[in-house]
This record gives sequence, structure tokens and C-alpha cells, in this order.
Amino acid sequence: MTERNDRPSDDQGRPDRAPRKSARKPARRTPAQKTNGTARIIPAAEFKVDPPAANGAVPAARSNGHHPAPLPPAVPDGPGDIWDERVAKGLAFLRRRLAGDYEVDEFGFDPELTDKVFLPILRLLYRDWFRTEVFGVENLPADGPALVVGNHSGTVALDALMLATALNDRTPNQRHLRLLGADLVFRMPIVSELARKSGGTVACNPDAERLLRAGELVGVFPEGFKGVGKQYAQRYKLQRFGRGGFVSAALRTGTPIVPAAIVGAEEIYPMLADIKPLARLLGLPYFPVTPTFPWLGPLGMVPLPSKWLIEFSTPIPTAHLQDQADDPLVVFNLADQVRETIQQTLHTLLERRPDPFGR
Repeated sequence: MTERNDRPSDDQGRPDRAPRKSARKPARRTPAQKTNGTARIIPAAEFKVDPPAANGAVPAARSNGHHPAPLPPAVPDGPGDIWDERVAKGLAFLRRRLAGDYEVDEFGFDPELTDKVFLPILRLLYRDWFRTEVFGVENLPADGPALVVGNHSGTVALDALMLATALNDRTPNQRHLRLLGADLVFRMPIVSELARKSGGTVACNPDAERLLRAGELVGVFPEGFKGVGKQYAQRYKLQRFGRGGFVSAALRTGTPIVPAAIVGAEEIYPMLADIKPLARLLGLPYFPVTPTFPWLGPLGMVPLPSKWLIEFSTPIPTAHLQDQADDPLVVFNLADQVRETIQQTLHTLLERRPDPFGR
């Protein structure tokens, strides 16, 4: 509604007189204000946004005073929006994969596939099924190379995968563990491809040294199949470490060795017997008989939910022995030191975990 003015004006009641023109002239536009019907594009540098608040609230954007500040990005506020965003990210991921828009290193390691697919699946076992606790993470380097040496067990080598998951989950930079595997792993059609994509390579000194010189964390299990395929009666008793090839790789590159003790893997598939004739027929190092396999068929491959403890011991330096990498006595003594450190740590962890299937 327009407010009525009761005061008479000069033009009121005089139809024969032309209306008086106002003496005020319209304000002249400056060149910066002339838009010719289109909105002026404001450079992004003219807008400033406060950093996120400590409580996680999104700050209000502010401008330089000439134009209104842009609105903050929309935040999903409901389950439907969250799922829409996840579906959109998943489709974008699939498009990149199908188009070949991703990178792998010289060993075939695919970081994106590992972070987006492999590790989320492994974390279900690591956190929920095995309820893993990790100690001594401060003994792992934040950056730079290290050779992580662990005990091997469990009939199926899930301990290597859980060790890699623990490293990625607990290190500040979410580092990847480049696992060294036996030749058999890389002769199996599907397993070989998965191992390469997740960062694994053949357990040989040239590959180990190349990874260490590139500043990677490298994981090795010197017991090999002797550790994985031992029976339940020999649980947590380390087998022979071979000829100490891992020590030579560490010495030649001056890389520290970090012993890692893993408790929990022995109980996931308790091996009661080994059918050697069937193993030779199938070309396997052993054919296990467990309380659930082969009696339950595929269900027998479900691991038992044992409680896992992983501890990283103090690193053993090797830089001062770099010129003695070919000395068998030095290699043997250092390998024996690593083995004894892991064995003693296993005893300590077993005392800390009195119930194999407890919380």
C-alpha cells in the first residue's frame, strides 16, 4: 500500500499545466558498474572464506564489500543425500577404471584400487572379526624405508594382509606395506593379479632392494611355507629363517629392520594334519586338515574369530654394517637377533592374551 500525501502540490488541480520535471539527474554509472544486461564475473581472489571452526561448523563466507559472498557448498543432510553422494563417487570410480584413467608403478602396484577396494574389505576382518590391537607403532618410520620382518602362521597367510592393514590404519601417513611373496603366489592366476595390484612382489633380493631404495616399507616373512604350514601343536614356535636373504637386502641399502610379532593367526585355521600325497598331486606345499576343513566344504574356509595382537619392536640399525653385506657370519648373527626378538615378543603377547577368542 502507498502512503497518501495530503499536502497540496503545485501540479494538483491544474490539468492544463505540464508536470514539472525533476531537477535531479540519474547517477552516472562508472565503467565498472556498466554490465549491458549481463552479470559481472567476480574473480575468485576477491572472496575470502574463513577456515573451518574448531567444532567442525562451516563458517560463513565473507566478501570484499562490493558483492554478496557466495554460499557455502551444500552439505548432505539426510541418508538419501549421503547415499546419492556415495553412488556418484562409486560411478565416477568405475568410469575411471574402465577408461584406464589410473596409475600403477613398475611393480604393478595400484594405490587407488588398494585404498578404495582392498583395504576397506580387509578392515572388516581386522577391526570387527579379529578385533586387532596394535602396539609399538612409534617404532615405524613416518617416512623413508624400513624392512618389517614378521612371523608367519595360520595355514592361509592372512597374517601378511592384517599386518599391511595395521600399517596403513595406524601410521600417520597411512603408509602401504609392500609385501614380498613366494613364487607360488605369483603363479596362481587370480591371486597373482591381486597380489601385484595390492603392492606385492616376488621375494627376491633385487626387488626388495629396489623398493627399499625407493623409500618404501617392505614386509617379509622369512619362515615362508614352513611357518604357514606348521601344525597347531607347533604354534608360536618360530621355524628356521632360511639363509637370511632379507638381512642382505637391508645391509646393502642401510635400511633399519623392524621385527613384528603377530599373535592370533595360529588359531584361525588350526592345522591338525597334512595330507602330503594330495598336496603333491595338487602341486601345493601342504594340504591342511582343520576342525572345519574339508568337512564343511567352502564354509570351512571361514576363519575362526580369534583375538589378534600385533607389536612392532625397536628398529635394528644396519647402516654401520653396510660394507659387510656379503659376510655370512654378520648376516647369520643379525638374522638370529631378529628371530629371537620376535620369539620373545610372542611370549609376551601370549601372556597379555590369556583367552585366544576373548575380547
